[in-house]
Amino acid sequence: MMKQPSFSSLLNAHIAGLEEYPPIQPLEVLSARLNIAVDALVKLDANENPYGPVPAVTEALAAYPHYHIYPDPQHHELRDALAAFTGVASENILASHGADELLDYLSRIFLSLGDAIVNAPPTFGMYSFDARLQGAEVIDIPRRDNYQVDVQGIEQAVAARGGDGRSRGERGRGGQSQGGPGLVKLVFLSSPNNPSGNWMDDDELSRLLRLPVMVVLDEAYVEFAEHPSRAPWVAEHDNLIVLRTFSKAAGIAGLRLGYGIFPAWLMPALWKYKQPYNVNVAAAVAGIAALQHAGQIAAIVDTLKGERARLYEVLRDCSFLRPVEGSQANFVLCQVQGIPAHGLKLALEKRGVLVRHYAKPGLHNCIRVSVGKPEHTAALARELQHIGLDDIKAT
Repeated sequence: MMKQPSFSSLLNAHIAGLEEYPPIQPLEVLSARLNIAVDALVKLDANENPYGPVPAVTEALAAYPHYHIYPDPQHHELRDALAAFTGVASENILASHGADELLDYLSRIFLSLGDAIVNAPPTFGMYSFDARLQGAEVIDIPRRDNYQVDVQGIEQAVAARGGDGRSRGERGRGGQSQGGPGLVKLVFLSSPNNPSGNWMDDDELSRLLRLPVMVVLDEAYVEFAEHPSRAPWVAEHDNLIVLRTFSKAAGIAGLRLGYGIFPAWLMPALWKYKQPYNVNVAAAVAGIAALQHAGQIAAIVDTLKGERARLYEVLRDCSFLRPVEGSQANFVLCQVQGIPAHGLKLALEKRGVLVRHYAKPGLHNCIRVSVGKPEHTAALARELQHIGLDDIKAT
């Protein structure tokens, strides 16, 4: 009998060693496992906007008559609305199926097997995940003790990997150094950073923009910051890309809508590369309606920023938590002291309060708590007061 072939051998070799990105469990799954009704769960684990979209979004979705027609592949109306909102020319904007799609595009456009990116952990895990999908090397330059970017460390990493002005031809095929480690092509940054919530200073970003690499700045949480977006900087820097999302402030995470602001030279490559109908009609309709009511969204953001201050006080008053000060996002990172953070997460989960747990370099024994409504903060405070060491051990 002929031996059956092993089709797994057809996979790219580097895929075997990849770790899955750990997503948040759906509410329905948690509800069934915990035996707690969905409406009774206090969801503070994924940085969503608990108020959801403004009413005009659901009204626009209900009224739209053409769901049977394919969407505009160039998103003209959405991009024009984004241009008016950001002050950036529509020609420099690309809409996407969530900002994650653009992270994937950038990794595939710039990276080949053996190339490298610089990552600044602890930060959003999709930067390294997408790079490794392409077989690229991830050079981690850990953040400093205050979670600020180690600018000098990044500069040294880029210089060590060919940041010396040599041409692609001198480096060899695909821009890689012949006979040596791969060229650094992308530096991924997040401001405000997830999960620490801190802002990257203008002078630090300006310094990194002098490097011979593409700098990808993720502004998923910028609406919650006390600082303006760097989107206008793209017009002045051919190596800056700014990514934004509707998932946080606009409250439509479930519809998956993001966008990027790109230097003019890169747009033709992106238009060639993107899937024709990458943004579905519902997401585009919702996004346009949200942008038409940006003032209402800003008011909700102000409410969440006020609740962020209250949440910080609740966390600071808890004897076994040390929250990181000055979050510019819609969450607060906490170091857990004296008890295991994972046990605390599970103890809260049993009581219907969901938070995110971390156990990785730079985030040892930490939890991250999203900003919710006042009643969510009150529920968290109540459960933190009732949790004891026996509860942690029972998990």
